[in-house]
Amino acid sequence: MNGLRLLLLAFACVVATWLAQPAKADPGASEDRQILVMVNHPTDRFLPEPGYGDGYSAKLRRSTRQGLAGQIALRNRLTIVDDWAMPMIGVDCFVMRVSDGRTAAAAAEQVSHDADVEWAEPVALFAALQSGSYNDALYPAEPAAAQWHLADLHRIANGRGTRIAIVDSGIDANHPDLAGQVLLNRNFVTGQRLAAEQHGTAVAGIIAAKAGNRIGIVGVAPGARVIGLRACWQQRAATVCDTLSLAKALYFAVENKPDVINLSVGGPDARLLREILKIAYARGIAVVAAYDPKLPDGGFPASVPGVIAVSDAPVPASRAEVYVSLGRDVPTTQPGGRWFVVNGSSFAAAHVSGLVALMKERKRSAPLMLVAQRRGGPVDACATLSRLTGQCGCSCAAGMVRTGGR
Repeated sequence: MNGLRLLLLAFACVVATWLAQPAKADPGASEDRQILVMVNHPTDRFLPEPGYGDGYSAKLRRSTRQGLAGQIALRNRLTIVDDWAMPMIGVDCFVMRVSDGRTAAAAAEQVSHDADVEWAEPVALFAALQSGSYNDALYPAEPAAAQWHLADLHRIANGRGTRIAIVDSGIDANHPDLAGQVLLNRNFVTGQRLAAEQHGTAVAGIIAAKAGNRIGIVGVAPGARVIGLRACWQQRAATVCDTLSLAKALYFAVENKPDVINLSVGGPDARLLREILKIAYARGIAVVAAYDPKLPDGGFPASVPGVIAVSDAPVPASRAEVYVSLGRDVPTTQPGGRWFVVNGSSFAAAHVSGLVALMKERKRSAPLMLVAQRRGGPVDACATLSRLTGQCGCSCAAGMVRTGGR
């Protein structure tokens, strides 16, 4: 990300802290009252002549046609708004306004039967065939907006009806982008009260921030609901956990059978935690974990068989089952109703947890087979959902490659 983009993103983060005001009424949204009336264009006008369109004869013919159009408007209770000569198709087009209670379609049908009219039709609206978008202030800055075609992806699924347990530091459930998204917020850290902390709040925003509320970001699975399980705590600039708090939070999560457990943490192997994860796997709960390149096999729990390990950068080919996802320059939620930019495998894992929720919404019992743009390349969310559902509702990648899965 260059300096200009960072500056624009920082400015957008400040703007996004203001709650959106109600939208003003769109003056173009009222019913269209205009029709197009085509009047026969004299053939001789189309012949080239000196000063074509500007000479005396041209002005006389134009005046005659306007007079004819005026008579048509008078007979049919219409008002002339504008006109264009279209000699190539042999007509002059007059824009006329319907001044009474008739619909534009009814007025066009009536005037079409006038002897001096070739045909008439209502003015219609057309839409550019571009990808969908959201009105959330930071949405354009989200990597998933462009790389995962997020708005189009949500036409297939948005996570509705799924639950994601986030085992992490505390989540700010009152953040305007998360209010109503957090079903439960429990604390499993001994000797500490529940607190809203940066790491857990950032992960929650990437997964499930509300869509279409004119502020902040859009989560990968805005239709999903979050179970916040605080097993970690913020310690200066770091976020740390211990085996006991993680075990208690994981055990609670497995008991409550969420669709996905997100573990954006990494550390040494722990038999207690491994045993709990075995039960999660047996119950069909998807577990997504962050890959730590500084630890053997990515650390625990990314190294556990069955866990979906995710990195924000390519990893050695010896660990081919590690997925690569979006984890660089990601805007997300911050405690206190703010937004900030994050980097790291923790946030790449959060993206994949959201994607898995979309998959679970469509087919809960299907094997979780993520698709990459190329072998060892980043996860392709569109191709993943398209393979699962058999429909291509967004810009699917060509040459889909399956890289593994549960």
